Amino acid sequence: MSKLQVIQSKSSVASRTAFDILTVESGEESEEEQASEPEAVVASVVDAPSKPSKTALKKAAKAARQEKKQQSRALSASGGDTSEAGQSPSAPTLPLAPSPAPDNGPFAVPDQHSVGPSPPIESPKPSPPLANTISAPTEKPRSALNGHHVETKGGSQRPNQESSVSSSVGRPTMKVPPVRPSSKPVPQPSEPKPKPPKTDKEPAPGSSKPVANLEADKAAKKGNNVLVRTLWTFIMIGGFMGCLLMGHVCMIILVFICQTIVYREVTRLFTLLDSIPVEDRRKDPWSKTLNWYFFATANYFLYGESIIYYFKHVVFADANFLPFAANHRIISFTLYTIGFVGFVMSLKKGYLKQQFGLFCWVHMTLLLIVVSSHFIMNNILEGLIWFFVPASLVVCNDVFAYICGITMGRTPLIKLSPKKTVEGFVGAFLCTVVFAIVWGTFFSKFNYMICPVHDLGENAWSNMKCTPNPVFVWREWVIWPPVAKFLSTILPGDIHTISYTPYQFHLLFMACFASLVAPFGGFFASGFKRAFNIKDFGDSIPGHGGMTDRMDCQFLMGVFVYVYYSSFIREHHATVGSVLQTIVSGLTIEEQLELIDDLKHYLRGQGITI
Repeated sequence: MSKLQVIQSKSSVASRTAFDILTVESGEESEEEQASEPEAVVASVVDAPSKPSKTALKKAAKAARQEKKQQSRALSASGGDTSEAGQSPSAPTLPLAPSPAPDNGPFAVPDQHSVGPSPPIESPKPSPPLANTISAPTEKPRSALNGHHVETKGGSQRPNQESSVSSSVGRPTMKVPPVRPSSKPVPQPSEPKPKPPKTDKEPAPGSSKPVANLEADKAAKKGNNVLVRTLWTFIMIGGFMGCLLMGHVCMIILVFICQTIVYREVTRLFTLLDSIPVEDRRKDPWSKTLNWYFFATANYFLYGESIIYYFKHVVFADANFLPFAANHRIISFTLYTIGFVGFVMSLKKGYLKQQFGLFCWVHMTLLLIVVSSHFIMNNILEGLIWFFVPASLVVCNDVFAYICGITMGRTPLIKLSPKKTVEGFVGAFLCTVVFAIVWGTFFSKFNYMICPVHDLGENAWSNMKCTPNPVFVWREWVIWPPVAKFLSTILPGDIHTISYTPYQFHLLFMACFASLVAPFGGFFASGFKRAFNIKDFGDSIPGHGGMTDRMDCQFLMGVFVYVYYSSFIREHHATVGSVLQTIVSGLTIEEQLELIDDLKHYLRGQGITI
């Protein structure tokens, strides 16, 4: 064969695989097959594209080289014999399956040959004469199998270590990609491969076992969550009632702990912002130091204000507390200024956006949480009933909203909370109003609940006595005579008056706020969580999420009660503490001594011995 013919044959069949061009069959070849084989090759060469791309040629050559290397390695490892172990060379071998053809891009031709018993061979039709075509072979062609020369002897096949298939004169010569020798015997078509045993992880198709297992796991998980949630609900109720009985100090400590946990959960959300790269979060030069410094400074100012206001008779009477009480505000401002200067000094180029973002985030959190908890603490010092009953109304509204929602809920209320319904919202409002009247009236009978704090050492077992606020004093409302006569007719006894306290009217306003406005604190928290794509603010309370998830409505309710109490209920009159504060802060030592002498002279005139 001339060199030009070899180049043309390679370029015409480079985009086809060996099994697309050569017919591979097991057994001996008939003379008719041997005679028709060159014509089939010529026809395939004529049908092939005349100008394949260079990329396809490179891919085909690369695939052929890789297959040749793998074949040579396998043959060297097996000593040049590809017959199965334990099987004699003369024994009939199983038909070998051809390897998948390499991906030659748009020039790839699907392999339509099958391995197995050869079908009946029909006499080939004479091909039309071709002008300037390759002449017929002058010697007997040889069949190609997996890139080796196959000799048929006694019905057996013995592959030789030849890497190319050559035809007679005029037949193109090409390298056939070798097939990776398989170490496992190919199973007979008549013997299907046994299926692995069925397990619970991979059940048979159509089986309902995985669905049943999934539902069982979900039910078990849900039951476990309900159990944990119920357990911690009773733990929280027991802890709250224990602090309530132990006195005002324990309640203030409880509020401070809740405030600290909520502050930590909310400020931690700043690190979840997608706009802050992970490496910047780790290299934050400010870190958490100034974060908690501003928290401590804000609490020092707010709690100090409350202590000075409610314990004037102790603070201004003790010389050790007098500097603290007289200079409290200037000390607080100095501490804040130090933190502000420290923040400015910590600014670094490349982190400015993150640092100023955290600065604003911290101050917003201080305003919404620390200031709100300060008002709640003032409610405790004015009387435990101004803290306990409003907090109970929020819990009651939440419970009845859930009950009415699952029983009658049909209309969605707000998109931020898809589970909230209009029916549940209205039903909770009505139930909360009734609950407020009954619950508040019952606790208004105890001095421990209605008396402002005077001694921090008092508890539920102390014999507290005070002059109750006028809103807790029972009064009689005279019924209009026609209505009184009608009521006396349908009810036993004479009914002319109805007993009430002004506190019951105030309870109506608090119940309305707890039902109509306080829930929006929860909606606000839901929007917060959706903004950060989180389910809960944290895991401080097992089964309930974070502390913020439980206190979202309480802060708003506490601020309302403090403002409402200061505007409509608090009595503004002179007290011992206020007079003492005026004397200590407004009079000199000589004037204070003169006041003492005048006060003694007045008391002696009243017949009181000093």
